[in-house]
Amino acid sequence: MKIILASKSGVRKQILDKYKIDSEVVVSNVDEDEIKKSLLAEKASPLLISKNLAEIKSIKVSNKHPNSLVLGADSVISLNDELINKPKSRQEAFIILKKLNNSKHYLISSVCFSKNGAMVWNYSEKSELMMKNLTDDQLNKYLEQIDTETLFKYGVYQVESKGLSLFKYIKGDHDSIMGLPIKKIMNYIQQYK
Repeated sequence: MKIILASKSGVRKQILDKYKIDSEVVVSNVDEDEIKKSLLAEKASPLLISKNLAEIKSIKVSNKHPNSLVLGADSVISLNDELINKPKSRQEAFIILKKLNNSKHYLISSVCFSKNGAMVWNYSEKSELMMKNLTDDQLNKYLEQIDTETLFKYGVYQVESKGLSLFKYIKGDHDSIMGLPIKKIMNYIQQYK
């Protein structure tokens, strides 16, 4: 069974490929910043924002691909129930790392399947991360190793590579932290068949 992945994330596509889930990428092109702004104005929690973004992406692509099962996904960082956005500059990236420094926070990965323009299943998973207590110099050295495109696209830390060194501990499923709670997705696909 082939699914459509409504995400431009290369990592999410790699996870589906690794688990031999036949998929095709169709980017949703939703304005995430506008949606986040609107939801934050309504005092939505990071969990709700993540769920909504996954659903909006999934439904938008599903409307254009009737009868296909479309997977939308979104991941956000939550610190004391405050949404931590992707940085728009290196200075902002440093400020975000300072906020997360020596702090326990959560990475929320939400997924949603839609068919014929309607949501048929959704799921969110929370992983707990605890950053080490690092000096400004250590944070700057870390940021110097990350190219600008990667930094703006994936956020302040890449747990799959150099970002792992920032953490005291990470509690959660690796694939979910990378952007897809794949075990739950596979369970749903099995039932769907």
